[in-house]
This record gives sequence, structure tokens and C-alpha cells, in this order.
Amino acid sequence: MTDTHGVVRHLGGEAGHRSFFGGAHSRVRLILLGLCITAGLVLTPLLGWVGVAAPAAVAAVVLLLTAQTHRGSILERRRRRARWRDRRRTGTDRFVPFDDDEWNRLHDALRAARRKQRPPIASAIAAMRGNPDGADGMGWLQHQPGLPGVAWHHPVGERPYLSVAFAVSGQLRGVESTAVLTRAATSWGAFLAGRAGTASLVGSVQTLTRVLPPETARQQHWVSLALDPDASVEEQRSYAEVIQATSADAMVQRHYIVVTWPLTAAFVDTAGKYGAGRDGWRALMAAEIDAVQHGLADAHLGQVTALTARQVAALMLHQQDPHRLIDAVRHVDPLVTGVESRDEFSAHVVTTTDAATGLAGEWWHRTAAIRADAMAVAPRTQLWLLDLLIGRELTFIRTVSFHIHLVPAIEAKAAARRDVVRDLSDQAADQARGRLGNEDSTVAVTAAQRRRADLASGSHHHGVEWIAYVTVTAPSRDGLAVTCRQLADVCSSELGIDRLEWQDSYQSAASGTTWPIGRGLAPARSSLASRLYGGLAGRSEQEALA
Repeated sequence: MTDTHGVVRHLGGEAGHRSFFGGAHSRVRLILLGLCITAGLVLTPLLGWVGVAAPAAVAAVVLLLTAQTHRGSILERRRRRARWRDRRRTGTDRFVPFDDDEWNRLHDALRAARRKQRPPIASAIAAMRGNPDGADGMGWLQHQPGLPGVAWHHPVGERPYLSVAFAVSGQLRGVESTAVLTRAATSWGAFLAGRAGTASLVGSVQTLTRVLPPETARQQHWVSLALDPDASVEEQRSYAEVIQATSADAMVQRHYIVVTWPLTAAFVDTAGKYGAGRDGWRALMAAEIDAVQHGLADAHLGQVTALTARQVAALMLHQQDPHRLIDAVRHVDPLVTGVESRDEFSAHVVTTTDAATGLAGEWWHRTAAIRADAMAVAPRTQLWLLDLLIGRELTFIRTVSFHIHLVPAIEAKAAARRDVVRDLSDQAADQARGRLGNEDSTVAVTAAQRRRADLASGSHHHGVEWIAYVTVTAPSRDGLAVTCRQLADVCSSELGIDRLEWQDSYQSAASGTTWPIGRGLAPARSSLASRLYGGLAGRSEQEALA
């Protein structure tokens, strides 16, 4: 349906698909409860009532430790503390860009050092890495100047993929009519749906908006060229005051779209028809990039430009150190994507030098995740994030990123059907026992039924899994604390986001979720039926054209 603000959709309330036990439980809870049930079945014939009571008591402790609160579960908090202690012990809470000479010197010092002298040297070696934590396992398939940069990712424990970033000018400019808003939302949905089918090689789409103070270098350069050489000092100063007054407390937005291609058997098979080895991969990616550019243009996203590897690296360096200009790519090496930094439990701290003043300083970053279950269930238009993107009271630097994993309709329909059946079954069981259904179960049923209706045959709709991240930046610890409170207040009062999930204990890695590299969302494992269907489909015939 539509209203005066365009297309309206309901978001929030669902944390994920329903489990075997009903509801959406964490994987850790399900595994531990499964072990308790198995232990009970094995021990009961051997120990009698003890074999029933002991697993039941352990299961009660598991439920207590994994119960979700607004600060996470007890188990999650313990895990964060253990992770932080381990990072500080091993030295991975710091990052120093790799330097070959320093690396050799440290290893020579380690071999010559006594046992008590080795821990600090080992920590210094652990801190020196090729990529920052947020871009672990990142390299380039194509990084030549003037060509779209194709990043090649193989993070530890995750499926490898390729990514390409596109700069877009955005769908809306100034005051637009309802028809324009509706057309923009529909066009974006069509772009996503066109890349969610089983024949598509695209895995996910990331939207990224960088909100930062305006760069006045161009205005200052224009003034220096246009100013009368005979102008007095007072006149020159007045122009500088005008530029400063018009840019004070102003924020501008830069928009990007990042598309990822998982390196599956289908990708390799298709690339083989374009050429042998990596040349075939590059030829296939050239065709895919061209198709995405046309698709983004058709989605009314304005001017679309595929970023080169140097532009992507420059953007990543700017996000870590805002003193670096976002478009300054002349001296950027695409193989260097990190700035020296350290971690605190709740912050990613980058050491920097202001090029204008030459003074050393720091930038403090903190990242939070926004999940569907942390949002109030309410109708929302495509403009529901405006208070976060252009809110006048938010004058701090921030990056907002949504990760959208595309799910083919056949899988999304099956999941929606299972969720509806299990939710209705839970409601029927409550009624049979004379219980009143709680609000969570009612919300779950409504959301599952809405998804099933949206995916009706002939709708040409597909499914998505999504998560959002927000990284806020301040020049000091105290400034970051104030910024985090302001962000939480705006999210709670204006956006209907009840809880921000701060990614504490690994903030440096969390920063990568708002970089233009497609990090932050692990696609859910396909169902057994979907994997069987894919196996029956097999690979394309060798003689086939496509």
C-alpha cells in the first residue's frame, strides 16, 4: 500500500527462521539443549531418575545462560570478556601495517631474546599484519588504474567472494512528489529481485552512506582564483568567514552500493565460458559490472560509477582517518588498506596526524549492529532513516550500511511456509492448554503470514536476509561516549529501534562492516531440500552457450 510518503512496508519483530523447538533461538542454545536431550535418553535407562534429573538441571542452566536481555545473554557477555582477554594477551588488539624490514628485525630480535623478553616482541609481531581486522583476507583480482576494482576476499572460516563498489548520486534530490518516491522504491526492489533468482551469480548487496562535514577545498580554491589581487586583508578574511559560516554544523552524504559475487561452482563454471583461468574471471566480471551499472541506473540511483581499486582503498583509509580526503587517490596504494590503530573494549582507535596543522591526534570509532528483532514492528516508508542520515541534531561523522543477502523465491517460500506452520502450531498448542498467546508469538505469526503473502506465486518477489551497521566517529573518548548516547536516543525516539547491539571486544573487525567491501552478513545455510534441488540441477552442459 502507499500513503503520502510513498511505499509502506512492515519491518522488525523477527529474529530469524523458526527452530525445531519453535521460535527463533540461538544456535548455541539449540546445540546445548540437543546435547541435554541426548544425554537424558542415554542415561535414563542406566541411572533411572538421576539420568532424568541431571540433564534437566543442566538444561535449566543452559536456558538461564542463553536468555536474551538488552545487554545480550550471560554466555555472550562471558564470551566477549574471554575474547578481549585473549586479544590483549596475544597482541592482536593492535594493528601495524606490514613492513618487511621491521618484520625481519622483530624476528631476529625474537630469536636472540631470552624467554622473559619474548612476550612483548611476539605481541609486536602479532600486531603487524597485511590487512586490518575489518578487511582480513582481502586482495585484488583487478586493481589496475582506470579499471573497476574487483576485490577478492577469503576471510578465515568464510566462503570466498568478489566485490565491486559503485558510487551513486542517489534517487531523490530536493522535494519530490509521492509518485517519484513510489517509483524509486519500486525500481530498487526490481533491481534486487532481478539478482535474486537461481540463475544470478550475485550473492548480496550492500548500501553504504557516509555522512561527514563538507570539504571546502574546492570553494577555497575558487576564491583564491577569483579574488581580486588588490583585495584588502579584511576582504580576504570575510570570504574565509563566509565559507566557514556556511559549512559550520553542516553534513553531507556520499552514497555507495557494493555488490558481491560468491566464488561458487556456478561462478567458476560460467567464467570458464569467458576464458581460461583468471582471464575468464575478469571477463565475466566485466560483463557483470556492466549489467549492475545499467541496473543501478534503471533503479533511478542517479550517476553510477564503478570505483577503481585506488578509490576503494582511499575510501577505506578515509573512514579510518577522516583527516584524509575521501577523493584523494593520487598517492594511494590499493594494497595498503589499513592505518595504524589499537583497540579498546568499546572502541577502535586510530592514530593520525592532521596534514593541515601537523599535530598528532586520534579518531575513536564504535560500531553497532541493528537487527530486525531489535526494531519495533511498524509501517515504514523508504524515508524512515532520514533522521539518522540528515538529522540536524546529529553533527558527528557516521557511516550507515545495510547488508542484503538475496534469497531465491523457491527457498524463501519454503522457509515462510515452515515458519507459518510452526507459529500456528505453537498458538494452537497454547490454546489447547488454556494459555493466552504472548505478544511475541502474535508478532511472529503476523510477520510470517505477511512474508508468505508477499511471496505468492506470480508476484516475482524474492526473499532477503538483512542486517544494518552504524559506525560513529569522534576525536576523543569522551566525544565518542556522547556520540553513542546521541545515536541511541535518535534510534529509540525517532526510528523505532529499541536496541543497538554494540560490537564490543572486536571493534576493529566490526569497523569493516561499514567499509565498501561487503563484510558483515554470513548467508544462512540453505535447507536440505534446496541443496538437493541444486544437486539435481547439476552444472551447465559443456556444449551449452550459457
